[in-house]
Amino acid sequence: MRFSRVAPALSLLVTLVKAQTPAYLGALLIEPGVNSGKCLTAASNTDGAIVTIQACTGAAAQKWTFTGGSLKLFSNTKCLDVTGGSTTNGVKLQIWTCSTNNNPNQQFWYTGDNRLSWTNHGKCLDLTDGSQADGNRPQLWDCSNTNANQVWNTGYFANALPTTSENGQTGTNACGTGSSQTSNCQTAWLNSADDFCLWAPPSLGSIGNTEREEVAWCTKAGRGTRTIPNGALKGVHFVKTPDYVQVTGSGDFTKINIPRGDSGGELDPHGADGNGNPIGGLVFGNTFGTGIQYHEWTSFISDTEFCFRACVGPNAARNCQHIYDVMGCYWNMPANYGAGTFENCDADDDLPMGVYGTSTWHQGTSPTPTAHPVAKSSNCVAIPSVTVGAAKRRRDSGFEYVRAPEPTAAPVPSY
Repeated sequence: MRFSRVAPALSLLVTLVKAQTPAYLGALLIEPGVNSGKCLTAASNTDGAIVTIQACTGAAAQKWTFTGGSLKLFSNTKCLDVTGGSTTNGVKLQIWTCSTNNNPNQQFWYTGDNRLSWTNHGKCLDLTDGSQADGNRPQLWDCSNTNANQVWNTGYFANALPTTSENGQTGTNACGTGSSQTSNCQTAWLNSADDFCLWAPPSLGSIGNTEREEVAWCTKAGRGTRTIPNGALKGVHFVKTPDYVQVTGSGDFTKINIPRGDSGGELDPHGADGNGNPIGGLVFGNTFGTGIQYHEWTSFISDTEFCFRACVGPNAARNCQHIYDVMGCYWNMPANYGAGTFENCDADDDLPMGVYGTSTWHQGTSPTPTAHPVAKSSNCVAIPSVTVGAAKRRRDSGFEYVRAPEPTAAPVPSY
């Protein structure tokens, strides 16, 4: 089992010292935490060009590199720059030719709680008025660890992935379009009850001993991953809520290298050292936008049970909490785990993990509270048992997508 990490309620001062650059490598998209479909974008490759948020396209104007204490783009020739060096709250950002003498107006660092801080000024990049509209110009504002408008995620465009995304990674993220049962692909998708992936060992080994090396096992061929053998899944329950997607169920996961009797463990994108479990594991999906990267996700798997949740929006970290790593699937993700049913549903959000009214329970404290009740679900549509099929693709973009379930079966009762 994994050891617990520092609780998120620690002060901003503590979290700021944990990182100078993101865990991810290379040129990165920078996305406001409230909307993974928007990216920090330079208007042009010219001095003084304004910086806004725009729909993510993976263009050169959206690919930023953290290097030399600065945030650079256009082959590292232009830098994020504080206009006029103003320290006034509300100053907007521009790009300017990168200085060779560490211009303080171009010095930024990435904090341990996913904020872009202007070095030595106590100011953070802030999504002005929280507006997610294209063309909104981010500003600098006094740093606050409670302001969701100051959270900025880093990541990649779904159809332009690097070979590896984190130091120490054993597999790859640029997985191609084939399928192989010896693949070391560490890019997963989470779309529906018949289109999802699970993290499991590349060779026989317990989750606790292989968590840093897990690979993607998927229900769809054509993503460069391994495929879940037909018959391994005994029941699958997929829900879409306003803030996350989640798949839960049961099966025989000795078929994907988990030893019989293994009680499993928790996997997430952070890990004790800031790298993921697995290291370099990336998760994408099409539910909240085409090819959205899920920056917050959590998953448990044992030899007979699994759960996988991926979250979006300002409450993503709370809804995909990963500090309850010994509590297992049902406590973290109350849901239907029954065998014999395969279904897609809409659902309400579960209550936040570990939160009971105005109190927050911390793992290891006695007594252990009971799991939250299962959130209400609706519009459930049953599908046939899940077998391996080809991933669907959009010809115009190359992205994978999933059609809405055809209403060929009567809805099953809500649970």
